[in-house]
Amino acid sequence: MDAAFRAMRSRTVPLALVIFDCDGVLIDSEPLCDRVVAAELTALGWRMTAEESGRMFIGMSFHDMRPVIETHLGRRLPNDWVASLVETVAAAMAREVEIIPGARDMLEATTSLGLQWKVASNSSHQEMRAKFGRTGMSDLVAGRLHSSDDVIALGGQGKPAPDLFFAAAGGVPSAACLVVEDSLHGARAAAAAGMQCLGFSPHGDGSHLVVAGAIPFHDLALLPALFRAALGAGG
Repeated sequence: MDAAFRAMRSRTVPLALVIFDCDGVLIDSEPLCDRVVAAELTALGWRMTAEESGRMFIGMSFHDMRPVIETHLGRRLPNDWVASLVETVAAAMAREVEIIPGARDMLEATTSLGLQWKVASNSSHQEMRAKFGRTGMSDLVAGRLHSSDDVIALGGQGKPAPDLFFAAAGGVPSAACLVVEDSLHGARAAAAAGMQCLGFSPHGDGSHLVVAGAIPFHDLALLPALFRAALGAGG
């Protein structure tokens, strides 16, 4: 953990904006999504467990999953397949999803620092509304949400492309941004955007994120102190 604090203190540009991933960082949605996707693919003829779905598709948008699935099945999916899956996943999220422990306290502490922050996710706005509504955080994230659907509609791409992080930054220079991610796709997107990345790895050493340039940390409660260190850097 000392490495994360050293990295924050050694920034050459003070921190101006934090961009959080949603799934696996703020919302514990990945196991539930994996279960729904595995059931969908099994029904389509690709037998898959939730664990296999998680390993194969973690961090991917449904748009990016589609060609992989079509290649495996050897046929095209219906035109409304993504929209239909979003509906199914969003309904499951609205019923069952839970917050990552400590996420709300961390976001409130970040706000108290006077630090600008956003959420950038490969999930749709419909899914995020369900997740944050279910966990009681809609008020906290209002006006801060960016979906890969936004950039895809403009001809861009979701993570691991940098487009979503550039959109969330809204003109804030990359050197003044900090990304908090838990997936390799997200860490690669941060690297492609030229943004420093903290890699959330609560159950491991984070080595899978280090390969993409992320700096591992293991507890959301540490983030406000890390942000304070970054705010004072580069002066």
